[in-house]
Amino acid sequence: MLLSVAALGIITALIFLPEAVNEEPALVLVRLFALYGYLFLSIAVLTTPFLKEIILAFGKPFLKIHHSFSIIGIVLITLHPVFNAVQQISFSVFIPRFESWLAFWTYGGRLAFIILYIAIAAAFLRKKIPKQWRPFHALTYIVLLFAIVHAFLIGKDFQNVWITIIFSSLFAASIAGFVLKRYKNYSMKKRIGITAK
Repeated sequence: MLLSVAALGIITALIFLPEAVNEEPALVLVRLFALYGYLFLSIAVLTTPFLKEIILAFGKPFLKIHHSFSIIGIVLITLHPVFNAVQQISFSVFIPRFESWLAFWTYGGRLAFIILYIAIAAAFLRKKIPKQWRPFHALTYIVLLFAIVHAFLIGKDFQNVWITIIFSSLFAASIAGFVLKRYKNYSMKKRIGITAK
């Protein structure tokens, strides 16, 4: 798995860097933080349906692996708007826009940023609200949706077909992982129900 993540990171860099040579350094960082933030968040999400497999592969608790990818993704995705705000000398990059349907999705990354931190807060509160935290934490999938649409509409890097393929595949895999996780949970509950009878 780590080799796959490393390969994705290297391939992304090899595609990105030649096209970023003449860009301003601040803008290059804004784009890099977005790409790698999305990559690591996607990987973190993709680990969730494979709890047993992760433990067997790494020999470490699942949460340690999941949180490692999550933290890297969160830091990078947070630096994306921060550096964007610095580059534009404006805090407007943090404010969602609702004046039209197109503006809502075009600048959906702003709303995704807010939703992401709601999902993070839910994870920290899981012991205090053991029954309610999961739906809020699952908002991470909505974050990935808003972010990918935002990238398609105004992301310069998504003009590259290979970047588009890689990150669209990550999103599709994340959604497939979501469905797989729900199916596994349903199957487990069904087996428990049959055993109880």
